[in-house]
This record gives sequence, C-alpha cells and structure tokens, in this order.
Amino acid sequence: MGYRGDMPLIYLIAGEQSGDELGARLMRAIRKHRPDASFTGVGGVAMTAQGFSTLFPLRDLALMGFLEVLPKIRLIRRRLRETIADIEAKRPDLIVTIDSPGFTLRVLRAIQPMGIPRVHYVAPQIWGWKERRAKKYPGLWERMLCLLPFEADLFARHNLPATFTGHPVLETGAKPGDPTRFRARHGLAPDDRVLILMPGSRRMEISYLLPVFRATLDRLGAGIVPVLPLAAPVREAVREATKSWPRPPILVEGPEEKHDAFAAAAAALTKSGTSTLELAVAGVPMVVTYRIHAVTALMVRAMIKTRYISILNILPDREIVPELLQNNATPDKLAAALRVILTPEGAAAQRAAFAVPLGMLRAPGGKTPSEAAAAVVLDLLQQPAALHPPA
Repeated sequence: MGYRGDMPLIYLIAGEQSGDELGARLMRAIRKHRPDASFTGVGGVAMTAQGFSTLFPLRDLALMGFLEVLPKIRLIRRRLRETIADIEAKRPDLIVTIDSPGFTLRVLRAIQPMGIPRVHYVAPQIWGWKERRAKKYPGLWERMLCLLPFEADLFARHNLPATFTGHPVLETGAKPGDPTRFRARHGLAPDDRVLILMPGSRRMEISYLLPVFRATLDRLGAGIVPVLPLAAPVREAVREATKSWPRPPILVEGPEEKHDAFAAAAAALTKSGTSTLELAVAGVPMVVTYRIHAVTALMVRAMIKTRYISILNILPDREIVPELLQNNATPDKLAAALRVILTPEGAAAQRAAFAVPLGMLRAPGGKTPSEAAAAVVLDLLQQPAALHPPA
C-alpha cells in the first residue's frame, strides 16, 4: 500500500468565503505530512495565499436562494462545465469539494465515471431540511467530513460514509485578540462600545441586511461604534454602501484586526452561519438575524425541520442567542434585543452559555479539526489505485 505516485495532485473546490478558509487550512494540514502535494481547482483569497491558482473567481459561485441564483444560472452552468472539463484534463489523484452543495454535488456526480477518489467537506444539512434527500447521495463520495457531532451517525443510517472531524471555527484564532491595540488604532474613547456588524459575504445578504443594520444603529443612540469586518467577495460593495451612513462603520480587514475588534466588542449583530461560532469563540454576545427574498423564505419555511437556525441554539436545543428572522428582523426588534446583551448581566449570561455548544464541536482524539480532516484525506490518498478504477 502506498501513495499512487510522487507529488500527488489534489483538486479542491470551494464555493464561498467560508469554504475558501476551510480549504486553506486543509491545505496547510496536508502539507505537514505531504509537503510534496500540489493543489488546484476553485478557491478564493485564503487558498490563493497558500499558492493556489483558481480556475475562475470564487464570487461566481457565492450565491444563495432560488430567486437570487436564477439570473446567474447560465454562468453557473458554464462554470460547472469548465470545472468538469478541467478535472478530466488534469486527472488529479483526489478531489475535495467543500460545502456549496448546489454546485459541488453536481460536480461529484458528473465525475463519478472518472474513478477519482472524492471527499466532500461539510455535510449537506439534511437534518435541517429533509432527511429523505440522503437517498440522492450514494455514490457521490468515498468519504464525507462532518463539522457537527450528530451528522456522522445520521448519514450512517443511510449507509453513507461520514466522519466527524470537528468544527474548524475552533482554530480560527478568534480568541486572543488585543482590545487595547484596536482602541488605540482607531482612537476610541474608554466608554465607546464597539458593536460588530457581520452582514455576510454574499451580495444578496448585504443587500438585504445592510439597510436594516443602518436603521438599527439609528435606534441605539450615541456611544455605539459600529465595526464591520470586510468579507473579500463583497469588500467594495460594502465600502460603497456604508460610506453615506450617518455613523459609517469602522471597516476592518485581515484576521488580526478582526480578532482585535472582537476582543474590543461589547456585542455583535450578525447573520446566521459560521460567523456566530466565530463570535462565540471570541466571547462576543450577539443577536442573530437573516433576511432573504419573501418567496425564497416561504419555500424555506415549508421545508425546514429545526426549531433554530443558529448552531449555537441547535446543538443544545435551546435559545442561547436571540434569532430575529425575516419579518422579525426589524430595526426596532433588533435594537431591543441588542440592548439586553449590552447590559453586563445579559452579556455575562450569554457568554457563559457558549461553553456547551463550543465543547460539542471539538475534534476527536485531541486533533485540530483541520488535522482530523487532513488525516481522512491522506488515508484515502494512500489507498491503492485499483480500489478506484475508472467506471
């Protein structure tokens, strides 16, 4: 048994910023054991910083919601064809698709006849929608890497190979920020209260949430300093949208300044998603919100099975962080919820509650999540080529 050749080529496909960051950490973890490994595929800024050359810009895939995707359907189909053709031309030793199931699972199905081992990183959320979707997945991957502890057992019930590798938010470095450095850099007074705003990394998300965030700030009054970490795919759009705000937010870039901002923060207003976990790791009390097109919302509401949308609430099955969604995502309601966690008592209660869900997200065996994920990838790469003959 051994690797199928020298200098293995691993094809990675990420469809949005969170997947790009996952891919970059996975690349680093793999290189610790296989420094000769090379990578290609589709990625963004974080993966590019690791020496990755992307087939096309990540922003072409960073879409969400039926009505939001519809105008871009021709572009997405073209990118799908280009990706499949690129894989066929390069014949990598292994393929890792990361989240974005609307795109990545189509790629996995299309390349099945090529006989290339496939790993899917981040399980489709059939637990939040409809479990019967699992019947569509047999044959799509040799391994799936799950971020949540209950997902591996769920997929095992459908005879789908899956491994819990822990949630990579635990290794983002969000916790050890420097609040003093942040306040000094931006000339903040001791009594200024920093409010982190995280509207997302998709254009659709910021178009719905930024106007609500602006109006919420108006209701919070003086003494609140808005700080908005910029996501690469929407950087310029956010700059343009916020420059006319009565209280323009401090725009921060890069992980160090973002983590310093978290350390200085009194609270956060954030969209649902990985950002909630990142804030929890940093101990930032938060209010969670989301808005999408009304028609898309009706479709989602008809399918969703969980009581909550935030993992911080789903894992313990109780509300740790307030969720104000769609029609409840109004400036008045958001401001009222923020006032509660801006009190010392409200902030302390939420921070203490973070320990339960975060503890459930640790990787098994004392590894980091990226190390656990890399171990699965490398194990599959070691399998003899005869186990994966072309169809």
